[in-house]
Formats: sequence, structure tokens, C-alpha cells
Amino acid sequence: MTRTRMRKFQAVRTAVLTISTALFPFTIYYLSPVIPMHGSSLGVVSGSLIVFLGLFVLSFFLGRSFCSWACPAGGLQDQAAKSRTSRVPVRRISWIKYLIWTVWLVGLVVFFKRAGGVKEIRFAFDTEYGLSTTSVGALIAYGAVVVTFILLSLIFGRRTGCHTLCWMAPFMVIGRKTGLALRLPSLQLRTRPDSCTGLDVQQLVLKSSIRDNSCILCGRCIQVCPDNVIDWSWHQAKQKKR
Repeated sequence: MTRTRMRKFQAVRTAVLTISTALFPFTIYYLSPVIPMHGSSLGVVSGSLIVFLGLFVLSFFLGRSFCSWACPAGGLQDQAAKSRTSRVPVRRISWIKYLIWTVWLVGLVVFFKRAGGVKEIRFAFDTEYGLSTTSVGALIAYGAVVVTFILLSLIFGRRTGCHTLCWMAPFMVIGRKTGLALRLPSLQLRTRPDSCTGLDVQQLVLKSSIRDNSCILCGRCIQVCPDNVIDWSWHQAKQKKR
């Protein structure tokens, strides 16, 4: 992909992410981990739980591209990153979100069991006319989420909230690994290691693969690569030799 096309591509991605972030007050309940817990206590499959399951399935084919294209919390942190560009030690802190996700998932199962199983599916559960922030309490909850994600990025570094608090990331990481295990065609980044002269992602490039659980497929590495050794690819994962 040429630099001109990549700039246009990034402009489109930024526009989509900005729109998603602007709509966050209206969609937050569909991305909330609290709503599924409330629903499960009543035996209700909520819209947010359906969204999480949908993202899990989509990640078979699109990896974590939702994080860079449509996640409003990611959009908030990208704005904060303009003031705080330092990186965070992803390897050392990513376990936090898996711990949160595991506790949440166990709680979800326990609540459904206590409620006698799934009784109904209500996509607009806990919303008014399908909208999220229609009360003072909802606005306060929205504000708390916004402040938390922005402050984490400003204090600790770029997208800290994604690496520590995101309850959706584990779904997509596991989904991506599942897609690769099933050898499903999926969106990936391909490399040309023979042309690489030195990048921040050099070690991944030299292995001819940029498969990493923290990769959200934003394509920024393609844009900044001086030798055009990274590009998009859509193909099946190679089966490991025994």
C-alpha cells in the first residue's frame, strides 16, 4: 500500500473511530460489562452480551480491528495520546484485564444459574427507547468511564485502559486465536523481512509475522515503515508442521 493510500486509509479509520466515540453516550450500555451482569441475574440475555458474542465471532476473521476502528474507549484514549505519547509495559500489565474478565465471566455463569438459566433475550435491556444515557445515573456512569480511560492514558501512557481494564479484549484475543487454530481466512499484517532495515517492530517483522495479542490492526506501522515492508494480508493461517 502506497503512503498516499495509507494516509487516506488512516483518515477514514480516524473518522469512523471519531463517530463511534461521539455516539458513546448513546451506545455505552451495549458495551458495558455491568448490563450483562444485571441481565443474567434475571435470566435475561442483554444486548451488550450479544455484542460481546458478536465481537468474539468477528474476531475469528478480523482480529482486534474493532479496537482501532470502532471502540469509543479506544477513541478517547487516542485523543489523550496526543498529550501523552509514552508506551506502557504491555507484557507486564496485560494480565490484569484477563483477571477482570475471568471474574466477570464466572459471575455471569453463576448469576444465570441462580436465575434458573436463560429466560429471554432483550437486546434493549436496561435502556430507554434503545438509548443508554437517558437518566442522571446513566450520565454519571458514562462520565466515570470517560474520565477513567482518559486519566489512565494521561498518567501511565498510550491506551493503558485497553491493556488493563478492557473487558472486551479477552473475547477478541481468544477469538483471534481460535480463528488461527481453525485456519480460517483472516485479516492480518504481512511482512517482507528481506527488505527490512530497522523498525520498532523489527523482531516481529524478521519472523515474517506480526501476530501479537496486543496488535489491534490499526495499520500505523504500515504508515510509518520507511521501506514498505509491512502490508495488509487476508489469508489462512499455515498449519504447523509436526
